[in-house]
Amino acid sequence: MKKILRTPVDAASLDRLLGLESSKIGFYSEVKQKIQELETANLGLRAKSSELQAVFDSISDGVAIYDSRGYVQHRNHICPRMFPVDTLVGRPCRQLFHPEQTHSADCPVERALQGESVQISFTSTVPGMETRYYDATVTPIADLNGKNRALLFLRDVSDRRTQELQLMQAEKMSGIGVLAAGVAHEINNPLTSVAGYAEALLRRFRDDPGLVQDPRLDGFQKYLDVIMRETYRCKGIIDSLLSFSRKSDGSVGRVDLNHVLQEVLELVRHKSRYEQIEIKEELQENLPPVLSDGAGLRQVLMNLLLNAHQAIQGAGTVEIATFNEAEMGVIRIKDSGCGIPPEQLAQIWNPFFTTKTVGQGLGLGLAISYNIIQRQGGEIQVESQQGEGATFTVRLPLCQN
Repeated sequence: MKKILRTPVDAASLDRLLGLESSKIGFYSEVKQKIQELETANLGLRAKSSELQAVFDSISDGVAIYDSRGYVQHRNHICPRMFPVDTLVGRPCRQLFHPEQTHSADCPVERALQGESVQISFTSTVPGMETRYYDATVTPIADLNGKNRALLFLRDVSDRRTQELQLMQAEKMSGIGVLAAGVAHEINNPLTSVAGYAEALLRRFRDDPGLVQDPRLDGFQKYLDVIMRETYRCKGIIDSLLSFSRKSDGSVGRVDLNHVLQEVLELVRHKSRYEQIEIKEELQENLPPVLSDGAGLRQVLMNLLLNAHQAIQGAGTVEIATFNEAEMGVIRIKDSGCGIPPEQLAQIWNPFFTTKTVGQGLGLGLAISYNIIQRQGGEIQVESQQGEGATFTVRLPLCQN
């Protein structure tokens, strides 16, 4: 009988005998394939995440996401420009919408968390800075766990709102202008009667020497002269106001620059006296007429003179000169005001560009003036240094005989 010898078998030999080695290879291959699939999916997710982040940051409005408790979860790069602190991650919605109250039934974020889409407008005022106007749209975002988050869109509408307020003011001033023209017509009639009766009384003094010698009437002629002079001055102001309010039909003709300028000055002299602004005139005599629309030119000169007055803080001077140069009639208006910064010189002709507060200016005066002068074949220019005043020059073609 043969003796059976026992041969020791190591683990590797046993694996080969049982086929475990090939099983491991198959298992490892599957694991490797799964890892590769996961890596590919992860790359896709990262690409999608980058794509969504790029879309998120490319939105020109402020965008913020609030979690189900009303705290900021994400925000784009626009939010810090509008509200750098109030929209920090982790800040509650009350800090932006109702800082004085812990909860508010009118809070758009809290309403969105209840499933409601909300659109509101609100203002933000920072001490030392101008009031800003915002539109906010908040919509709910449903999570897989059944809770809502809130998506906030913020848009700065300050420029649009300011223009709306300016247009409202313009409509109001237009209505006042119509009323003023009507009042001027009504005042003109009694003034005519006052002037007529004063002239009649003066004629009686001239025709009846006995009245002059009557001691009871001593000084009456002087009083009547004052009444007539002031009455005709009032009539001159009213006539200038009516000329200024007269609608332009756009037609051009022969216009006396000096005469139109004096009409406009008659309307602004009271402003000069009240604000201690001295008006210096250097008007060329026998100035040839220009080819222009008289009503439009009155509007241009009124805009320029009012701007000159508003640029002066306290006492100052406005220098006005007329002359002809190179077949053009020229009006030059120079003020001693604050001047115009260099970066704003190119923008002053743009509609609605203004550095004044609402109610003081609409930002339309210079834009309208520029268009009026251009339509009449002329040109308008400005020269200014900040702190040294501004000089506006209007050139219009002379009438050819």
